[in-house]
Amino acid sequence: MDIWPLYLFHPGAVTVNFAVNILTRCRITPLPGTRIHLKSIDTQREEEFPSFDALCSARRYRHPLAAYLLRFFAPEGGIEIETNSESPAGAGISGSSALMIATTAALARFTGRKLDREEIRVIAQNVEAQLIRVPTGCQDYYPALYGSVSAIHLDVDGIHREAIAIAPEELDRRFVLAYTGVPRQSGINNWKVFQDHLNGKARIYKNFENIGAIARSMHQALALADWNEIARLLREEWKLRKTNSPRITTPAIEKLIKIAMRNGAVAAKVCGAGGGGCIVLLTDPEAQERVTQTLRSYGGHVLPATVSRDGLTISGKAHKSNFGV
Repeated sequence: MDIWPLYLFHPGAVTVNFAVNILTRCRITPLPGTRIHLKSIDTQREEEFPSFDALCSARRYRHPLAAYLLRFFAPEGGIEIETNSESPAGAGISGSSALMIATTAALARFTGRKLDREEIRVIAQNVEAQLIRVPTGCQDYYPALYGSVSAIHLDVDGIHREAIAIAPEELDRRFVLAYTGVPRQSGINNWKVFQDHLNGKARIYKNFENIGAIARSMHQALALADWNEIARLLREEWKLRKTNSPRITTPAIEKLIKIAMRNGAVAAKVCGAGGGGCIVLLTDPEAQERVTQTLRSYGGHVLPATVSRDGLTISGKAHKSNFGV
């Protein structure tokens, strides 16, 4: 729904999300001379270039996210970029989007460019599209920018973020985030659905209309803290989502959801476009621990996640010292 121009065909489009405290970080250090050093701590990949021109001339990168953003910002002199993400690779919880936001913001500060949050989002989204070579959705970047719970309104005059006034503690008591250990191919699934929509497939168009209606109702239910309605809408959305593409789910996901629902979960869905990765489960507060232990006993990796109250933070000065995001 959040991929341009699909939301323009569904007036009133909105997506609802919340940020979790699984963090990404970027640290930039100026280096003497023209040397460029790129390092990803979580993937244990690093590479070095003698100059910015050499980086631009390279055909492949071991740390493509940092390399592509460097090509856009074109900093002067030597530089080291060190990134780290706590999100499991391919988990579907916007780890790459959060890292894009962190690195974009850090490079903007380092190069002295004054960007507001929406400008940071546009650059991060567009560069990620260059990386994965398919259209990207916008909503994944907002949790990293703002934290907390958000409604992202997708309008003709632009994209607008609205904070939803619900106590984060209530969500903390009710959701479980579990990783199946299976990477997903979100971009491929998104691209297939995107093509089907633009090709006029009536089933896909109708699904988007229904998903849009569910999202608007979810916005209202969250604002009222109506947990029974939230659970019903989450179940309905996941049911509809799976009809868009058979690759949105996997046997591992279906197994864990089925087991969790038998042991106290009231709703569940995959995070992102699917194909593996993480699932988020809604439970009654008294069942949260039982669901957690059950998932672990069946091989699910439960992530220690709570709602992140904060979004993007930046420290340090342009060109003068080490700093991080």
